[in-house]
Amino acid sequence: MAELKHRVVSANGIRIHLVEAGKGPLVLMVHGFPESWYSWRRQLDALADAGYRAAAIDVRGYGRSSAPAGIDEYRMTKHVADNLGVVEALGEQSATIVGHDWGAPIAANSALLRPDVFRALALLSVPYSPRGAHRPSEVIRLMGGKEEFYIEYFQQPGRAESEIEPDVGGWLLGFYYTASGDAPAPAAGGTMATIPHGGRMRDRLTIPKKLPGWLTAEDLDFYVSEFERTGLTGGLNRYRNMDRDWEDLAAFTGQPITVPSLFIGGEKDGPTQWGGAAIANFSKTMPGLRGSHVLSGCGHWVQQERPREVNELLLKFIQGL
Repeated sequence: MAELKHRVVSANGIRIHLVEAGKGPLVLMVHGFPESWYSWRRQLDALADAGYRAAAIDVRGYGRSSAPAGIDEYRMTKHVADNLGVVEALGEQSATIVGHDWGAPIAANSALLRPDVFRALALLSVPYSPRGAHRPSEVIRLMGGKEEFYIEYFQQPGRAESEIEPDVGGWLLGFYYTASGDAPAPAAGGTMATIPHGGRMRDRLTIPKKLPGWLTAEDLDFYVSEFERTGLTGGLNRYRNMDRDWEDLAAFTGQPITVPSLFIGGEKDGPTQWGGAAIANFSKTMPGLRGSHVLSGCGHWVQQERPREVNELLLKFIQGL
């Protein structure tokens, strides 16, 4: 097992905490909501053992990284600049970048804006879709139908926090389990993806009688301790910048990502399912695509639920560059 080294670096004017292992070409891993560097624990070892320098960051707002107060401090261009700063702080000139959940759009935009630095890209769960003609908040509103799509629910500062923070552990367990491939099919009462107007996401979450095989009590305890300490506002603020991102990236409307790329999703993962049209359009939007894989029976937490398959696909991709 590779030695994991914790570091705090100065990047883009803030503090970024990361965990790294191994020596060789840099592979930078970016987590999503509500996770941390820890979600890449099984990839750090595999990449280091294969001869790579693997680094998993705490995204701004998470863990031991800085958590700026302003909502607009979590816009996409800030995250891209953070990643550039991390590469520089590590003394490297380029990296393969890997992202899951919100980390996937952050990684995708890093490769889109700076292909000279991020020379290869792997996306987990969320497929790349170029900036479109319509404001994201308008699109999200339509996705909820008669209810609120969860991303719309997350928009109002303090609203989601007020249901999460009284019982962070219970909420995280329900969120992780309900979005996983182990959860039962949604009942007729609805899914976690939409919330009744005036309701709570918590009421759509399922608490398992026992933990799924991919999530140990120690794993859950780690996440709970992190978010009990930091709160979830930093992570939720990423959702609150969609329209700002759309404005900031206007010059990149319809722009494809040209670096070599890989996509891995889960058959039972909501963002992968909703992204079916984006996946079908990869030949135009990611012409450097080397592989697109949807793992049978897998839910949202792709690299945690299926570490062996993800590690094999990721290593095959990187070794083939």
